[in-house]
Amino acid sequence: MKSTFLFLFSLLIFSTTNIKAVQQEDTIPVHETFTLASTNLAETRVINVWKPAEYSNGSIKLPVLYMLDGGVKEDFPHLANTLSELVSKKVIPPIMLVGIENTQRRRDLTGYTAVEEDKKIAPIVGGSAKFRAFIKEELFPAVEQKYRVSEDKSIIGESLAGLFIVETLLTDPSMFDNYIAFDPSLWWNDHQLVKTGNSVMAKFPTENKRFWFASSNTKEIYTFTKKLSKILNSTKISNLKWAYHHYRNTKHDTIFRASKKRALIWTFGND
Repeated sequence: MKSTFLFLFSLLIFSTTNIKAVQQEDTIPVHETFTLASTNLAETRVINVWKPAEYSNGSIKLPVLYMLDGGVKEDFPHLANTLSELVSKKVIPPIMLVGIENTQRRRDLTGYTAVEEDKKIAPIVGGSAKFRAFIKEELFPAVEQKYRVSEDKSIIGESLAGLFIVETLLTDPSMFDNYIAFDPSLWWNDHQLVKTGNSVMAKFPTENKRFWFASSNTKEIYTFTKKLSKILNSTKISNLKWAYHHYRNTKHDTIFRASKKRALIWTFGND
């Protein structure tokens, strides 16, 4: 158990450092930034917004893709540039990107854990419920007030952000229409989300949802993403359209960039 924890902890440290180094080379797209004082989080958060050219049409309302790790020194630039390419080529319809910049990432993106080794990844963990409340009760209304947006909402993220996305799908599925998770850290809390997946999915709401998720060649990740795919396959929820891909030739810190286009096209492209 200890050796597994040390591997996962080093994976989190390495991927965060390595991804930031790569992202500094990305062209930062033209975007807007605003701050939002959060009561739920007791702090002010920085929000980055990219809009496609179609937004200049004075009446159009756009769906929104909310992204975790959404700072300009995080994943926001490369994802915004990819969306710009796909929208301009008419591969996917116009969509707005709203990036949530991190403060205490490991606090916000993790839920409760009874595993003492999990708690060692940061001074504070287990804040996902408060972070979800911030998005739902504070960020959604702020975006709706500032921009012309439709009711369609999606969320995207990797690693611990992927964990948060799967947790949201299972605990508050009505919050988003589309869920995209790369290498979700489902090992958290002794893979409790996977353990309880069957019973949770039995209570899935009747609204149509889409869920795309993928894993890299990291065994500690794909062991549980594969189990989740088996649960989804066995439950056969007609209103949940989902797809799972195991990218054997990608690593934890490369899977987002390697598979993002496929995820976006599957989620937002024409059926």
